[in-house]
Amino acid sequence: MTTGRIDRTLPMTVPAQDLPARVRIHEVGARDGLQNEKSVVPTEVKAEFIHRLAAAGLRTVEATSFVHPKWVPQLADAEDLFPRLADLDGVALPVLVPNERGLERALALGASRIAVFGSATETFAARNLNRTVAESLAMFEPVVARAKADDVHVRGYLSMCFGDPWEGPVPVHQVVRVARALMDLGCDELSLGDTIGVATPGHVQTLLAELNEEGVRTDVIGVHFHDTYGQALSNTLAALQHGVTTVDASAGGLGGCPYAKSATGNLATEDLVWMLQGLGIETGVDLDALTATSVWLADRLGRPSPSRTVRALSVR
Repeated sequence: MTTGRIDRTLPMTVPAQDLPARVRIHEVGARDGLQNEKSVVPTEVKAEFIHRLAAAGLRTVEATSFVHPKWVPQLADAEDLFPRLADLDGVALPVLVPNERGLERALALGASRIAVFGSATETFAARNLNRTVAESLAMFEPVVARAKADDVHVRGYLSMCFGDPWEGPVPVHQVVRVARALMDLGCDELSLGDTIGVATPGHVQTLLAELNEEGVRTDVIGVHFHDTYGQALSNTLAALQHGVTTVDASAGGLGGCPYAKSATGNLATEDLVWMLQGLGIETGVDLDALTATSVWLADRLGRPSPSRTVRALSVR
């Protein structure tokens, strides 16, 4: 498969009113995208993938996770991978840490940006962290405190913000309560996760408005949508209309969640960039280079990319 030669004057730029001038894409393909792959991806392939993403213009690339190898075998090479990225000047390389031990491992390698991963629901907290929501927040407290003491940027992920496969609909006030508690620990930013892809635009805007009412500013919020029901782009647009400027996406649409079987792929970075380009919103991303990167990785994974934009811009 090679990158196609279609007319790259498309999409035509037609700006819409009251949207951000620029969006920061928080690329999660190398971590969230690869973590559910059944076959272990070689460390050198992961390193080249991240270098290619950076070369395509992405300036925030989530690199790996310092979780115990038993839980996510795909990311057991964190100590080997992270030093291979030392030459990426000007690229933020956040890493996921589940606890104090994970933080110690990340700090030992010089990580300057970390993320903790919480849940808005009790069932997912139990399945993903083997703790209640309150216990997981208590576990994160010393992690965030130590990170902040070392001048490390902290992102708080909150999963199951729009629906849970075991509990069903998640009340907005419940999500807001846990989100507020996560931010009160000292997180610098909050990523709202639609883990199983059930959000719709009105739900997105209502949650964002309620978070603002509770003192969580829009400028510290990112959104993380899965495309299970084909709603990821419409939900992203709803978030942009509210003023959100950070959007999580995964190159080629890779990803899912190993602890929620109904979670399908993340919003594809290429699909997001195509929409943003059409709206005249800057991202700094070279769409052709990004598409070529996803085609390259798809060849190594042995299957085509699920991204519609990658398929449209590529020919066999």
